Amino acid sequence: MSDPRYTPLRAQHEALGASFTDFGGWQMPVRYTSDLAEHHAVRQAAGLFDISHMAEFLIEGEQSAAFLDYALAGRLSALPIGKAKYSLLLAEDGGIIDDVIVYRLADERFLVIANAGNRAPAAEAFSARTSDFAVTFADASDEYALLAVQGPASEAIVAAIDGIDDVSTPWAEQKYYAWADATFRGSPLLIARTGYTGEDGFELMVRADDAPALWESVITAGAPHGLVPAGLAARDTLRLEAGMPLYGHELSRDTKPAQAGLGRVVVADKERFVGQSGVAVASDAPVLVGLVAEGKRAGRAGYAVVAEDGTVLGEVTSGALSPTLGHPIAMAYVEPGHAENGTQLFLDVRGTKIPATVSALPFYRRMK
Repeated sequence: MSDPRYTPLRAQHEALGASFTDFGGWQMPVRYTSDLAEHHAVRQAAGLFDISHMAEFLIEGEQSAAFLDYALAGRLSALPIGKAKYSLLLAEDGGIIDDVIVYRLADERFLVIANAGNRAPAAEAFSARTSDFAVTFADASDEYALLAVQGPASEAIVAAIDGIDDVSTPWAEQKYYAWADATFRGSPLLIARTGYTGEDGFELMVRADDAPALWESVITAGAPHGLVPAGLAARDTLRLEAGMPLYGHELSRDTKPAQAGLGRVVVADKERFVGQSGVAVASDAPVLVGLVAEGKRAGRAGYAVVAEDGTVLGEVTSGALSPTLGHPIAMAYVEPGHAENGTQLFLDVRGTKIPATVSALPFYRRMK
């Protein structure tokens, strides 16, 4: 086994008393104080997350846009400079290798953020697909750190961070899934209005050596606004409430986009892209649904979804007692004949059948 990896913010997490857990080979803070307190802080004020374990890839060259159209399921050539787009990296058979966010930095330069646990297979897939294109591919993951400020107070907090200067887009003008150039104490800083919590927020990418100073500056700027450091446990319940898929749970190499409700991400009429011939889904393939239940007993990943007579109809991929909504929620793959909103199903919670109703995703939408 390889040694566990830590982000450049290990000392900051330890000083705050964080509990750590393994996540894709990284030792990451799972909580600092309380899962619930951190979750509620993000919904009501703001939370600060270390997401420096994520992978960063740079694609450059005169055919970089055409390359990404071929390598990914979306049409990235239509992405304007200054914007970002969610996309999928597919295998030849249409299975999902990873879900990614692509940022167009310039006409011929793109940044791709991939999941930490998929860094190696994603890098391998991108590299293998460059052979017919005039592009260069670089894995820059170890050079950068990523911090996420999420919550309704995030704009005010980021605007107050000491050391951020030269912001290319005024805060009030920066749109969702857009990014701006800036500097932090003279070093390059990329500020993206993106996130994984269902709230307004920003993701800040800096050089790894600058991460500790930026973390401390965010903590100081956020204190008057109620910001708290938040760990993976809160991040997971927040993204579940927002109906956001997690690779290894809702997405996998054996999942095709349409099954996960991501058929819209695939631009099927492109001339060619990897996975084009394999994205069609069989009529009886399981599909992802939301489930809501009453009481306090939540279905967890791996729990069966059954009919009233006990017939197994599917399996929970993620589930929790929603801190915001106060009742159990889950995402699950079920047989398509039982996927219509309002359908009554049951969660097999350790031998007890808990009634659950198929519900549209997301479970939670933030106030605009």
